[in-house]
Amino acid sequence: MGTTLIDDGAEGSAPGGVRQLVAFLVGGEEYAVEISRVQEIIRYTAPRPVSGARPGVQGLINLRGKLIPVVDLHEMLGAQGERGDAAKIVVVEIGDSTLGMEVDDVREVLTVDAAQCEAAPDGTTTGAGVIDAVAKLEGRLLVIIDLDRMFGDAAG
Repeated sequence: MGTTLIDDGAEGSAPGGVRQLVAFLVGGEEYAVEISRVQEIIRYTAPRPVSGARPGVQGLINLRGKLIPVVDLHEMLGAQGERGDAAKIVVVEIGDSTLGMEVDDVREVLTVDAAQCEAAPDGTTTGAGVIDAVAKLEGRLLVIIDLDRMFGDAAG
């Protein structure tokens, strides 16, 4: 089946062994999360810093009356780079919690066949291993993040 763009109305993982993903850039590298976990994508707004916040948490934003913590994926993934004009906040759901992830830019929404995905090779992850899989696409690798492993302890 390969890689194809999907309609904005599509939700979650599609049947037949395919994954629907939102791909984004962090430090010049491509990452993705399951589209079913993405609530929305907004233009970057500087969060209000909060003293005593966990490492990686930039602060809070007010999203239509709801306070959302925003995390710096550069710090969490060990990526280099500075925030540019195209920066976005990808708002995701982790259990009963909602949080924002600062990314450099959102690239696309795509469908990936399960056959294109492999587990991360030994030695490429540390700690809880936040990489769910790596999708081998035409001329590029897309690292799929496991949000539960990355943020599970911060949820709920």
